[in-house]
Amino acid sequence: MTTETPAQQDDQPHYSDEELARQPVPYWTGLAARATVGFVRRKQAEVGFTQPGFWILRFLSKNDVSEDGQGRAVAELQDAMAHFLLPEDDLAAEAETLLAAGWVTRDGEDRLWITEAGDAARAGLKAHAPAWHAEMHAGISDADYATTLRVLMRFMRNTGAPVPAF
Repeated sequence: MTTETPAQQDDQPHYSDEELARQPVPYWTGLAARATVGFVRRKQAEVGFTQPGFWILRFLSKNDVSEDGQGRAVAELQDAMAHFLLPEDDLAAEAETLLAAGWVTRDGEDRLWITEAGDAARAGLKAHAPAWHAEMHAGISDADYATTLRVLMRFMRNTGAPVPAF
């Protein structure tokens, strides 16, 4: 059950359950993916980041995704992020931007390493996540959100796709 305000409900199309049940899921999941990724990227840009640049920092930080804090080559980062990079994302160019900012360094083996300043920048951006999460989830109960994810996971299983662990 949604908890939209009357103003939010009035400016949206109204569909019956029967109409919605006949809708193609790829169409709606595609629209939702573009809208939510676009939202996150706009928010990050407002504070001087790109999403791929942030991911590089996350994957290099022992305080985040990296288990060992070891440096990685751009190709290794691309492999690790392959399932969520967009076609227009250029990690090599992002790495150059992060190098210029002093947020990463590059060793003699062409591996990137996060700097203290880069880890502080990563943590600073991550601090915005709760507010952005709240904005994106406004009007959606935790129960509805969990149901939505379970339905999407079922679509994945029904189509032979693996459901990733998190």
